[in-house]
Amino acid sequence: MNTKSLREVRVGQRLSGILIAGSSHVGKTTLARRLAETLGWNMESTDRLGRHPGRPWPGIPQPVAEYYARLSPETIYWFLKVHHENVWPGIRRMIESEIDAERPLILEGSALRPEFIAPLLSDAVAGIYLHADTDFLRERMRSEAGYRQADEPARAIMDKFIERSLRDNSEMREAATQHGVAVVDVSDSRAVAGLFDDLVRRAS
Repeated sequence: MNTKSLREVRVGQRLSGILIAGSSHVGKTTLARRLAETLGWNMESTDRLGRHPGRPWPGIPQPVAEYYARLSPETIYWFLKVHHENVWPGIRRMIESEIDAERPLILEGSALRPEFIAPLLSDAVAGIYLHADTDFLRERMRSEAGYRQADEPARAIMDKFIERSLRDNSEMREAATQHGVAVVDVSDSRAVAGLFDDLVRRAS
């Protein structure tokens, strides 16, 4: 399926695909699971389609510790962007295959960068970027990681992951605005609830 055929859908057509983008810890998986349970749709995560060193908790596996300890923040973020670029063609083929086969799909993951998913959006395929401000997101990650109870070496590794995620959060926010992908602030519970209700309505 090409981009043109994805956009050639009748006005008011029900959703058959929901793409949930965002950096780590913004709540992509939580929203996707709720939608999948409510709609009875298949749910998938891009994390399962291409692994990359992620959050260094609970515990810090040795390969993950070495990755974050030896690389600069710039290199860590560069590798993340390259990873997303490498896995995107396969992810796009999977999205198009599911839509062609008329199998409703909810897909979430940080590899769904706004600039990648924007050409796929239509009345039948919704794309949302979940965003949080820096302080909110940093505190959420530190809380989940047990940051305050960790020793200094562990904190140093956590900090590199957190800074990578905050930079990704900021850059994807800019990309979402530039490419017309809807942005929802996850710190606003009413906005998240409204998003959920709207997606369920459009898919029903």
